[in-house]
Amino acid sequence: MTDAIPMKTSGLHCYVSGRVQGVGFRYATAEKAQALRLTGYVRNLPDRRVEVLVNGEESAVLALRHWLWQGPPMACVASVQYETRPYQDFHDFRID
Repeated sequence: MTDAIPMKTSGLHCYVSGRVQGVGFRYATAEKAQALRLTGYVRNLPDRRVEVLVNGEESAVLALRHWLWQGPPMACVASVQYETRPYQDFHDFRID
């Protein structure tokens, strides 16, 4: 029997600005996060930004943070503000 190496987990809270609403950004973000086996949520904000809270394996969280700068084809991302957060145990990744 071998000892499993514990994965390093992290959390990230992001605000994405630009043309990010009405272009499928939330759905594409959820699809990407689910493919990376991340948990958390994505939602539109009244000020036209998108908020993303994501938790999971550190390398996957960083991959999503990098992807947020691109987003889906119709998006035009102007900025991604983010801060690390303690890992939170969500059951899945959802669109709010």
